[in-house]
Amino acid sequence: MYYLDLGGTWQMKKTTDHEWIDGKVPGSVFTDLLNAGLIEDPFYRDNEDQAREIACYDYEYKRSFQVDGKLLSCNKVILRCEGLDTLTDIRINGQLIASTNNMHRTYEFDVKDILKEGENDIHITLYSPIQYISKKHEERPLWGVPEAIPGYPHLRKAHCMFGWDWGPKIPDSGIFRNISIQGYEYGRIDDVYITQNHKDDEVLLDIRVSYTKWGIEDVTIEAVVTGPDEECYSAKVDQCSPTEHIKLMITDPKLWWPNGYGDQPLYRVKVLLKKENALLDSWERNIGLRTIKVRREKDQWGESFEFNVNGVSIFAMGADYIPEDSLLPQCSPERTERLIKDCVEANFNCIRVWGGGYYPDDYFFDLCDKYGLIVWQDFMFACAVYEMTDEFAENIRQEAIDNIKRIRHHACLGLWCGNNEMELAWVAWNFPKTAKLRTDYIKQFEILLSQVTKELDPNTFYWPASPSSGGGFEDPNNENMGDVHYWDVWHGLKPFTDYRNYYFRFVSEFGFQSFPSLKTVKTFTLPEDRNIFSYVMEKHQKNAGANGKILYYLSENFKYPKDFDSLLYTSQILQGIAIKYGVEHWRRHRGRCMGAIYWQLNDCWPVASWSSIDYFGRWKALHYFAKKFFAPVLLSAKEEGTGVELYLSNEKMEPVTGTIVWKLRSNTSKVIREGSMQVEVPALSSALCETLDFSDLLKDKKVMRETYLEFSFLQDGEVISSGTVIFTKDKYFEYLDPAIKADVKETEDAFIIQLRSEAFARYVELDLENADCKFSDNYFDLSAGELKEILVKKESLSSDMSLETFAENLKVRSIYDIA
Repeated sequence: MYYLDLGGTWQMKKTTDHEWIDGKVPGSVFTDLLNAGLIEDPFYRDNEDQAREIACYDYEYKRSFQVDGKLLSCNKVILRCEGLDTLTDIRINGQLIASTNNMHRTYEFDVKDILKEGENDIHITLYSPIQYISKKHEERPLWGVPEAIPGYPHLRKAHCMFGWDWGPKIPDSGIFRNISIQGYEYGRIDDVYITQNHKDDEVLLDIRVSYTKWGIEDVTIEAVVTGPDEECYSAKVDQCSPTEHIKLMITDPKLWWPNGYGDQPLYRVKVLLKKENALLDSWERNIGLRTIKVRREKDQWGESFEFNVNGVSIFAMGADYIPEDSLLPQCSPERTERLIKDCVEANFNCIRVWGGGYYPDDYFFDLCDKYGLIVWQDFMFACAVYEMTDEFAENIRQEAIDNIKRIRHHACLGLWCGNNEMELAWVAWNFPKTAKLRTDYIKQFEILLSQVTKELDPNTFYWPASPSSGGGFEDPNNENMGDVHYWDVWHGLKPFTDYRNYYFRFVSEFGFQSFPSLKTVKTFTLPEDRNIFSYVMEKHQKNAGANGKILYYLSENFKYPKDFDSLLYTSQILQGIAIKYGVEHWRRHRGRCMGAIYWQLNDCWPVASWSSIDYFGRWKALHYFAKKFFAPVLLSAKEEGTGVELYLSNEKMEPVTGTIVWKLRSNTSKVIREGSMQVEVPALSSALCETLDFSDLLKDKKVMRETYLEFSFLQDGEVISSGTVIFTKDKYFEYLDPAIKADVKETEDAFIIQLRSEAFARYVELDLENADCKFSDNYFDLSAGELKEILVKKESLSSDMSLETFAENLKVRSIYDIA
């Protein structure tokens, strides 16, 4: 095989311009114009408005490349385009090769007869996506979300590029993944699919290989599997048929597990296509030895919905993932690894790839393999109506084929899902509906995509939509079966306690918004913009009326903040509390509910949104909360009136034993009553361990406003999980000035912050004024006299600093300080 990389420096320009500038491939129009200083940062203030005009033009890219005789002598020579966004004409040496219209596909074109020895030219024209969808929408309106530019369902391009209720309208274009010319002399591997058969202490790998050969008789296919300890297994087949099965038995297999349940060993699989001893082509991937099934069984509540890995049903914990940047070239393996590691640090075991973006790069799945995150993978359809013409059906069929083949071997892949919220939309949302479009929905998601997935990846579960009860428009958001999107908290303005009224089988979306930190707000504002109802702040809030919703919930729970920065902080506390209410409740009912995936993990630009990690990778309060409520062992409290129930949830593979300690305290942290008990909770279960009644002590509202309950679960004297409960709303609690004192010590690789308070301090936040870092804990509660140590590893700091500088920049506050 010969490989000619066409990436690197190209020339690009607007088609109506005369001057060419340097462009980078892989890259995009916006990033090239931005790097050339021809446009301003589209994320700054209201510069997004300029993006629409930029995206209304056509652009062109060109470069020359050298071809030698060896490449031209190959029997098969192709141009391989792994990411063209989206509407293109491709020309080589002045000849039109093809036109494309799907960002999500991998295209291959035969160019053997077009190339010449020596210098060749490639020219790609990118046509305006806005002009295209506007014209199509005028001809044939198709419904989509109102936050996006109308007409986006007509184009197979990441929908959120046209705007969403958290994303800007920046429909970039470009050659955003690798582009190359590949030559094959005598043969090529077309397809490899691996089926695992697990039995006792062995795993039989059935490696199905399809290939094409030119001008030769016999070929040999060899498979080599290398284990995590360098153990090697191999087999080969001579005189092969066009499709061959090679079977390898792996003894003493090391199983892949999701994060929290075991390790993530990976096996390297190589498939070699040979003519005698000459290598014609090869295929090489990592796999994990595991079984992942979605278990749906009738029970006393309805029907279960749960991931079962290696025979163990797990409680899925994680968040929904959107594109990491509105400008795709600004994504990178390093940035994604940081995000995935942040998920693991917050005890995620699952991540849902939402259907309104694009299919992630290979490295995303490699990282989920490596760190143990089960991937719920939507096909890229969301909140829109699609018309199933013959051309559209074939286009999305090829899109599905390309991405199923690319992703299916990954250990992390848990399920394929047809779309985001379209079955629910047909049942519950108000938009223009016709019998034909309703039938088209069934054809697309319950026939075409279902059949393609079953044909190409029969070992992975297919689910028609999220949410769904199994398809056919049959009560898709049913509490007692399938998965659910629950939005009455937030959109419906219901109180946080409303989560406790529902026992969903699997919650794949629920969320609550907050503002990003002041550091992030400063990146897109001027001082005069820093009011949540300013023009610029509302430009960076894409959910209509959302700033008002945040203030509504704030008014229900907290005193009005004294300044802008305090308002940002309080919004994040609200967000953390909201999602905590839901997750802790559903974990308490493990077995009935088996998944809590909150909306959303990340941002694609600096914005007020539902994310727990903002655009710059800064953890919001929610992500610190998640680290605690997704912990394998969780002690949680259900408070009601003057009573409290304490539950211990154990997501470990073995029983946990230890001591629950509780103390009823005054706001000065004086102990009023206390108790403890020894508990043992079986593996993978949750149990009510203690019921407390304080009605004799909390006789009037004044006492209730001055009293809190502190509770902890300890093993060998170490606090494994802890929390506090108050018996009134935060805004009514009589917080005293905690006068928190922070001392900082330094070790070779870390700073250690030691905190003490003089009264009960709630939601204590640590921050550095002029740097970013990651704290081992944050947004915690502190009782008077308690010593709390927080670790900051120096490697997590965004800049080097001395002990003195670190201490000077350290900022500490609690909810007492907001008003």
